[in-house]
Amino acid sequence: MNERLKIVPLGPYIGALVEQTNLTKPMTDIQFEQLYHALLKHQVLFFRNQPITPIQQRDLAGQFGDLHIHPVYPHTPESEEIIVLDTHDNNPPDNDNWHTDVTFIETPPMGAILAAKKVPPFGGDTLWCSGIAAFEALSEPFKTLLIGLEAEHDFTKSFPEHRHRSSKEQHQRWLAGKEKNPPLLHPVVRTHPVSGRSALFVNEGFTTRIVGLSDKESEAILNFLFAHVTKPEFQVRWRWQENDIAIWDNRVTQHYANADYLPQRRIMHRATILGDKPRYFYKANKESHSLSSG
Repeated sequence: MNERLKIVPLGPYIGALVEQTNLTKPMTDIQFEQLYHALLKHQVLFFRNQPITPIQQRDLAGQFGDLHIHPVYPHTPESEEIIVLDTHDNNPPDNDNWHTDVTFIETPPMGAILAAKKVPPFGGDTLWCSGIAAFEALSEPFKTLLIGLEAEHDFTKSFPEHRHRSSKEQHQRWLAGKEKNPPLLHPVVRTHPVSGRSALFVNEGFTTRIVGLSDKESEAILNFLFAHVTKPEFQVRWRWQENDIAIWDNRVTQHYANADYLPQRRIMHRATILGDKPRYFYKANKESHSLSSG
């Protein structure tokens, strides 16, 4: 049996198409190792014609680590770990902005697996951008300024209360999610725990301010970074077909779900894989220096 995956890069910085694999069946150790290294290198991977069930999707995601249960989004009947993103005129999308998933928790997800269950006849593309490429493109003085800074991430920025009042049950879920997830701090520049590469880690969806700066300084820097990270040269864009799957490294990417398909309906299933507490650039470098000095 040929266990070799075919990896076709889609751009110089981010994105690859994976062929010659069937995600509806358990992967061998050799296949999973190839997949994992491809994810580290290309940051987001795409697969065509993968009619995966919620249980199969949960089990595939579970090979990467423990799964997150979202405080607000509904889930499939088969698995609470698989959230349902069902958007249409009566439930317009709330993810048509550049964001990194669930950065409002201490250990933001290391990745996610998104499966297309119903797609509009046109529109509804998703774009990803590379925080690694964006950071590396900055000038050295500006990198020095950012390294060591912390930014606040707030659950309510992407999930405002007024959007979650359609029923008493939904509002109660929102209140519980807000109480469980108070604003917290993450590094502006994080170091990937496996590759060691550094990436910008602020996003328009959840980042509210940079601590230690004045309001005007924080706003100016964040607005620049939000625009800079999403430059077209750092992006890949995916035109969905039914049963497509995307797997991405959430630690070093952002994504944007284009909301140009209404009044058509779009249904996606997502598994979210828990990660680790983001490592600070300077702390990682200090540890590396100490080890090499010893």
